[in-house]
Amino acid sequence: MMMTLGMMVFMRQTLPYQGLQHNVDYRWPTNSRVGQRATAQFLGPGDEKITLTGVLLPEITGGKISLVTLKALADLGRAWPLIGGDGTIYGMYVVTDYNTNSTEFFSDGSARRIDFTLNLLRVDESLTAMFGDLKQQANDLIGKSSNLTSSVQSVMGSLASQAGGLFS
Repeated sequence: MMMTLGMMVFMRQTLPYQGLQHNVDYRWPTNSRVGQRATAQFLGPGDEKITLTGVLLPEITGGKISLVTLKALADLGRAWPLIGGDGTIYGMYVVTDYNTNSTEFFSDGSARRIDFTLNLLRVDESLTAMFGDLKQQANDLIGKSSNLTSSVQSVMGSLASQAGGLFS
């Protein structure tokens, strides 16, 4: 697996991409000043975009069915998690556009070669906003496990006392 976008898995049998371009914009508006350079102020990150490009050779790699699946995913108009095959969590992305170019055709008109470009736009605020405070979640889980342990101990104690009553 190279990457997943929601339930769409990019791999050799589906949509193997040959290029991945990751572009992050940062917002630096300027204010003009008389007789001096304009001042710039950092307002934070702007758009984050990923472009995947590739060539499909339907005899070897994915083909029309993979592109139809991708189009169906894009047609839903939802944000999907984008996760790299190495475990990198890129965030929540939407498909802004996708393009195909078919060339070198078989006698039935199906393409031997399909070039594709997929443009994605990140729509979540940040990984922290997406997943929340992981430390707080871990503390909550530890607290819940302590409560669960005490509940299990009390149930076990109750069962043991009931079992003891059965054997006396």
